Amino acid sequence: MSDDTKLTFMGHLRELRSCLLRTVIALIVALLVCFGVTYYFKDFVFGILTKPALEQVPELPIIFTEVTEMMATYIKVTLYTALALVLPFVIYQIVMFIRPALTRRERGYLYLLLPSVFILFTAGAVFAYFILLPPAFNFLLTFGGDIAEPMIKVGNYVSVLTRLIFWIGMCFEIPLVMFFLTKIGVVRAEWLAKYRRFAYVLAFILGAIITPTFDPVNQSLVAVPIVFLYELGILLSKLARRKKAELA
Repeated sequence: MSDDTKLTFMGHLRELRSCLLRTVIALIVALLVCFGVTYYFKDFVFGILTKPALEQVPELPIIFTEVTEMMATYIKVTLYTALALVLPFVIYQIVMFIRPALTRRERGYLYLLLPSVFILFTAGAVFAYFILLPPAFNFLLTFGGDIAEPMIKVGNYVSVLTRLIFWIGMCFEIPLVMFFLTKIGVVRAEWLAKYRRFAYVLAFILGAIITPTFDPVNQSLVAVPIVFLYELGILLSKLARRKKAELA
């Protein structure tokens, strides 16, 4: 290996270290800010978080049974909120790291798509909160209600809610990723359509992982939107190839 190659390799390592350091610093700052906001506006924040459950069971008691549970819940809410806020910055750091390997046109596509990362994540979070969570909590909180009265631990409840909102938000990035990969020629729309059956199976596997239970109802509530997003990604991929052919 020549000295120039070694220098280039070491330069990439230094750039990777810088990107990781900036990301960690941004995450720490976001964590501190989000924790302060969550604590100061705790009534408002937890009012929003508990609304999907209380709409299904209005008199539902939400309790904590462990000494550290409430503090852990604050930290969990803070962590997921900070991750959501830092996501665009993380994507930007990834873009800056892979930028030298992209052509000028590919960089242009990437810069144009960057704002869509936050928009799609927000759309996914809103979808999860208003569309997915109400039927999911209605099923979970009323199932077996004639046998036992629900008393929900705040740690468990917030864990289920934040996990669903965060990962559904991430799943909404699927069409954007498929569009970009097709645009730069990594995948083809025909290939994505050919393996859609495997994508459907993977969607239900993800549904089982993301949801707190393995019941088919909640699993389908997550899997069906992922399938729809995959099909939307195929359509966008076909559009990407068509536009690329027109520009060629």
